[in-house]
Amino acid sequence: MYKTHTCGELRGTHAGQTVTLAGWVHRRRDHGGVVFIDLRDRFGLTQVVINPNLPKETLDLVSNVRSEWVLQITGKVQKRPEGMQNPKMPTGEVELIASDVVTLNTAKALPFMISSDEEVDENMRLKYRYLDLRRERMRRNLELRHAVVLFMRTYLSERGFLEVETPSLFKTTPEGARDYLVPSRVYPGQFYALPQSPQQLKQLLMVGGIERYFQIARCFRDEDQRGDRQPEFTQLDLEMSFVHRDDVLEMVENLFTAMLPTVTPHKKLLSSPWPRFTYDEVITRFGSDKPDLRFGMELNDVSGIFAKSEFVVFRSALERGGMVKCIVAPGCAGYTRKQLDELTVTAKELGAKGLVTLALTPEGLKGSAAKFVGEAELAELVKMTGAKTGDLYLFVADSAKLVHKVLGALRVGFRDTLKLADPNVMAFAWVLDFPMFEWNEENQKWDAAHHMFTMPRLEHLDRFETDPSSILSDAYDMVCNGYEMASGSIRIHRRDIQSKVFTLLGIGEEEAQRKFGHMLEAFEFGAPPHGGMAPGIDRLVMLLADEPNIREVIAFPKNQAARDVMADAPSPAEPKQLKELHIKVSD
Repeated sequence: MYKTHTCGELRGTHAGQTVTLAGWVHRRRDHGGVVFIDLRDRFGLTQVVINPNLPKETLDLVSNVRSEWVLQITGKVQKRPEGMQNPKMPTGEVELIASDVVTLNTAKALPFMISSDEEVDENMRLKYRYLDLRRERMRRNLELRHAVVLFMRTYLSERGFLEVETPSLFKTTPEGARDYLVPSRVYPGQFYALPQSPQQLKQLLMVGGIERYFQIARCFRDEDQRGDRQPEFTQLDLEMSFVHRDDVLEMVENLFTAMLPTVTPHKKLLSSPWPRFTYDEVITRFGSDKPDLRFGMELNDVSGIFAKSEFVVFRSALERGGMVKCIVAPGCAGYTRKQLDELTVTAKELGAKGLVTLALTPEGLKGSAAKFVGEAELAELVKMTGAKTGDLYLFVADSAKLVHKVLGALRVGFRDTLKLADPNVMAFAWVLDFPMFEWNEENQKWDAAHHMFTMPRLEHLDRFETDPSSILSDAYDMVCNGYEMASGSIRIHRRDIQSKVFTLLGIGEEEAQRKFGHMLEAFEFGAPPHGGMAPGIDRLVMLLADEPNIREVIAFPKNQAARDVMADAPSPAEPKQLKELHIKVSD
């Protein structure tokens, strides 16, 4: 070994010992002949003292040392002089008096500083990710990620779950996003697909009698990038046999509730047990199926208050069968015209025709529509919303779907602007009773709202031919702080029900057999009732680490354009490779 101790290990109890450290030069300071080097490895920093009485060749070497050189230093540990201790460093009680210094490697000028927290362009950080990983921020995030995964593995293993790996080369899966296709050399013109999730495979494991399965699964989806998306991502995939919905929810809730104080003791649960909402309830109250429960500002349906309003915006929306809803922004009555215009632009970008704002001031209601609000209507409005003087009303009048979308987004915007949510609070909740199907207006057909292997509510099976829109699924989402953390469901385990779903989705018997014959046949060999879910690990660690996007908690992520700027991928393939795969690239 190149070292006897790590750079974060030495304490006062080591004083007098001769030790050898190896690591990177974090900082170098020359104090008139005496040189101080902060030597760093993954485990911490140790201050090394280079006295001028060392051999000339050692002093010459040290004079050339720069940031991020890799050194091996042997010396004696001594306690720092009184008043010179550094309480901010775990090793701040001691220093290493060097007797021998060896250069293990040099480093050229850095594209950015490792030793500082200065902001660096993200593409620069990703291009030199191997340097970025040396920074404390990234080290801390990867250690947190490790702790999360280790806890999950241990917790589930102790409860009878079996970790099983599933293939990365499989058949196209109907998950809603585009697949990444992998051409086969030995079967010209045929392709594998990288799994969007191990959905079919984990169900087949249940048919195989595994009963309790989990996997830290890599998943691949060719979709547009966002802060909480990557082309490849990691999820805790788990599945259980002989369970109802509540059995799955209890297992996952207990896992996360136990994990939080272990891996991030400073994070607190908003409530335990977690609240449960129906899909319709969260849309109605929060304008989102992944609500942030850490603050109020719920949506208020004021359609009844303004049912006879002379205000044409409200009246026309109600006459068309729409609705009028509002949110109350606390303390924002003093917003300037520019700020109000910016809110209106945001609402229009979300699809609204406009945004009505009214300020509740000491002098009364102020705003362009204030003259249309009578005293009785204002009294009802204040009573319903609990608004106080100094607050700002924001109204949207349109179809229910659009009203919820716009006000839900504005609510989240005010959360960030007004800092209404405590970042150290984790507000987990369950969302239940999702619609089974969604009508695709463009293609004039029904689509699966979750995925096509989701079990419909059994009491709704007779509605397939008469009223598909009213069918609810046995699906559930885990949400936290405005993010969808996991999606799951009780699965179909009977061929007759699966065929019924395929038929409604426009998948004929021949197509179903071609694409899913292995699943349909498996259901005929005693498939047990089963269900599961797949919490996203990247997204969870992002929230626990208080990072703005999941790229900060992944060792080697793609950038926002889905490129690996470090390796410059994707990149063209060699003509020989394309020929072997029977592929021609056309412009």
